[in-house]
Amino acid sequence: MLFRSVADIFERIEGTTKRLEMTEYLVELIKNTPMNVVDKVAYLTTGTVYPPFMGVELGVADKLAMKAIATATATNEEAIQEDYVRSGDLGKTAENTLSKRRTMVLSQRPLTVENVYQTLEKICHAAGSGAQETKIRLLVGLLANATPREARYIIRVSLGKLRLGVADMTFLDALAVAYTGGKEAREVIERAYNFSSDIGYVAKTIAQGGLEAVTRAQISFGRPVKPQLAERLSSLEEILEKLGGKCSAEYKYDGLRIQAQVSPEKVILFSRRQEDVTTQFPDIVEAVSESVTAKEAVVDGECVPIDPDTGDLLPFQVVSQRRGRKYDIEKMIGEVPVVLCLFDVLYVNGEDLTMKPYPERRQKLAEVIKETERVRLAQSIISENPKEIEAFFDKAVQDGMEGLICKSLGSNSVYEAGKRGWAWIKWKRSYRSEMADTVDLVVVGGFAGHGKRAGTYGALLMAAYNPGDEGFDTVCKLGSGFTDEDLAKLPDILKPYLIQHQHPRVNALMKPDYWFIPAKVMELIGDEITLSPLHTCGFGNIRTGSGLAIRFPRLVKFREERAPEDATTVTEILDMYKRQLKQIST
Repeated sequence: MLFRSVADIFERIEGTTKRLEMTEYLVELIKNTPMNVVDKVAYLTTGTVYPPFMGVELGVADKLAMKAIATATATNEEAIQEDYVRSGDLGKTAENTLSKRRTMVLSQRPLTVENVYQTLEKICHAAGSGAQETKIRLLVGLLANATPREARYIIRVSLGKLRLGVADMTFLDALAVAYTGGKEAREVIERAYNFSSDIGYVAKTIAQGGLEAVTRAQISFGRPVKPQLAERLSSLEEILEKLGGKCSAEYKYDGLRIQAQVSPEKVILFSRRQEDVTTQFPDIVEAVSESVTAKEAVVDGECVPIDPDTGDLLPFQVVSQRRGRKYDIEKMIGEVPVVLCLFDVLYVNGEDLTMKPYPERRQKLAEVIKETERVRLAQSIISENPKEIEAFFDKAVQDGMEGLICKSLGSNSVYEAGKRGWAWIKWKRSYRSEMADTVDLVVVGGFAGHGKRAGTYGALLMAAYNPGDEGFDTVCKLGSGFTDEDLAKLPDILKPYLIQHQHPRVNALMKPDYWFIPAKVMELIGDEITLSPLHTCGFGNIRTGSGLAIRFPRLVKFREERAPEDATTVTEILDMYKRQLKQIST
């Protein structure tokens, strides 16, 4: 398959902000893709080479890409730098430079998808003292045979900045239409994706075996299952009404979500974002090996830091010091010891438990876990008595928890991988008064700083996630709560996501000085939620011409472990506003 066919579709997708049109273009692309490369096209379309749990990155920086463009086009690097400053997009710079400086030569060979993908794989695996030179040589080889349009997307994929605005769920819609004729099969395809966290694997499975093969998809070791997520409510009365009058109330730990996969060969740990964090937590690997009595198991829990002197549980910021570390791991184990608090089991000895009701899964979890100092079962009670649950809530808060997770005991309380639903409901201590609640929002824009903030961002435009259109709706400008250190590092943190135009998944009325790809999540708190004609969150739901805004927002912490789709939803903010009105009226 010629890569120019892929690049043509990419350009058409880039030219629209309408999800239906994007889906139509993707369907066309998938239908024209041979089944032997459909997985590679799936990865490239989502701007990757491998699924996230592989932990393999291209490692191509701007300077390396500029050197490759300069070499491939016999252009000096200063000219490349100047074009980049103007365009703000090295992909466009590559396209511009190839258009001006290179003519077709007889030795040029049309690029195929296989050529491009295999070369990107080699770039991923280049290591050692000559790795940078190898990456440049491989990238130059691609650019030497690329058309200007192809060069645009080769460079963008290499840098991890494809910018098409195609969400995984949109690609799954396209798979359903392309291979089954309609979106009716989307639920089955999505379940296979949530079980594998691998869009290329799902695309290849349906291409080779049809919908029946996708239906047979199971949990497999080495592929993380996307975690089930919780909705939120502010009152126990509402929670019990939602859950049929009785629930399992469980401590809500403030830690790092961990899925542990245990087999006779090894233990693998995955984060909430499906990243392999096994090497970062060798102490948890050892602890799980000693604690799990089953031959094979997949368990779900929270990795929580503890005070080595008192044994008290500590907040998330402490365990975050151990995230992403490659060095001094043994030292950090001593300085930041952790415990794994388990609350669910998905698989035991060949049996998929995800379709079993929660009470059965919890019982099975207790059967296969031998509690130790480093592995515990999450504290919980089963009750229909509001006073008993209130007392347990107060105990959880006293013990340093965020609150409770209340879980359904019904026959339909299956494990809904990758979904946020009413089977699990968060009840946090901060919900008891107006906007004392925290929310997780996504950075989508920035405003230039002045005075003491010159050279960094004065404020950030923050958005909630809207699952309805897979977009991000603005809800506030965030300028408070940052330390001087936070402000100094913001430009570097956000630089990889800086773009020259509003991202197609961002719904905004405000026009910031800078736009960002929706990627970075921050937790913040505000005084209250108000109506606003300037923000798009819940626009028109409460009052025509108005959305919702958070008044006086303040940063609480960076949420590196959260994907943008894990952010607080528009529906949640609407519900919070309605509950706020009830509080005021009473």
